[in-house]
Amino acid sequence: MSNFLGLATVTAALSQVLQAAVGPDVPGATVTILRPDGNSSLPATGVNLFLYQVMPNAAWNNADLPTRRANGDLIQRPQAALDLHYLLTFYGADSLLEPQRLLGSVVRALHARPVLTRAIIRQTIAKPAFAFLANSNLADAVELVKLTPLSLSLEDLSKLWSVYFQTQYSLSIAYQGAVVLIESEESTRAALPVRGRNIYVGPFRQPVIDEIRSQEGDQTIISTSSIEITGKHLRADVTKVSVGGVEVTPAREDVSDTRISVKLPAGLRAGVQGLQVLQPRLIGTPPTQHRGVESNLAAFVLHPTIGSPDIAVALPNVTVKLAPPVAKAQRVSLLMNELNPPADRAARAYRIDSAPHNRLAEPPETDTLTFPIAGVTAGDYLARVEVDGADSPLEQGADENNPVYIGPKMTIP
Repeated sequence: MSNFLGLATVTAALSQVLQAAVGPDVPGATVTILRPDGNSSLPATGVNLFLYQVMPNAAWNNADLPTRRANGDLIQRPQAALDLHYLLTFYGADSLLEPQRLLGSVVRALHARPVLTRAIIRQTIAKPAFAFLANSNLADAVELVKLTPLSLSLEDLSKLWSVYFQTQYSLSIAYQGAVVLIESEESTRAALPVRGRNIYVGPFRQPVIDEIRSQEGDQTIISTSSIEITGKHLRADVTKVSVGGVEVTPAREDVSDTRISVKLPAGLRAGVQGLQVLQPRLIGTPPTQHRGVESNLAAFVLHPTIGSPDIAVALPNVTVKLAPPVAKAQRVSLLMNELNPPADRAARAYRIDSAPHNRLAEPPETDTLTFPIAGVTAGDYLARVEVDGADSPLEQGADENNPVYIGPKMTIP
């Protein structure tokens, strides 16, 4: 890598290479480093070297990424990779074909030695004429600058010379010097050596959840349920289940490749819950758990529960105690269906929203809700509580041949 003097050093070294070539071939020929715009200092006989374009090098452009850690610390010095485009213009007596002789001398020299060697660079910066390049470190760069002729069409040459206002065309040729790596001088933070290395190999098998059901056999999942998860690739060295953001670790004997049994954790709210199977990896010395693979996100409905003893009727209100507790933002309704209606009419049904418990500052959750009863006909009713769309289950009678709902029951006097 080189510092900011790298571009100027390439130009100076190239001028010395050209001078060494054309001086013996064409007596009196000199090399200048000027803009070819009719400048009076251009040589009467000689070569003018002009850097007319600098472009990013495609091969090295992204070789230094990334240069910083996530916290902004510099891990390696940024570098700019550049290609230098030079225009070589030849001057002299046309009757003696001096421009063409100079062109032949330059092409022969650069084709025979197309690389700016470290020795040439050091000799150049050591000359008094280039004392301003004394601090250049281009000679120590990893990549040596290589010179290649550019194939410019007549149209390309016409466009190039048109940028020199009111300047007549002179015999010229273009060369590319690649690559010059300009490196920042910022200080980097070196990491300490690695004391130990661990290699881990494992199959990449993502767990897949197909179904979630209650282990008790029915389809209703309540806060005290144990659930059964079925799917594929569920077993790993470490298997966890995330339910509603709460992680639980099932017993080893309750985990197989196609099934996991686990008891629901405390603190879940009634309503729709998300569930994932997590398989963290044990990495390090001593081994610690790191994020591994995760299953698809599956959903199930957690139903609230109430019992007949949990319902207290004291008109004009009905108080219901339910599990799990209800948070302030949850929507709660009491569903009432008439029990044993007469055969000559349809059963009465009511939906009553709870009192606005969610407006209270305290407590943040409650297991006791009050429902204002108004316009409800006296009689016996089956009671359900609906929390965020999940309703509490009803009790069935013992007769399997004629299953009917028998509770929870409430009586409105």
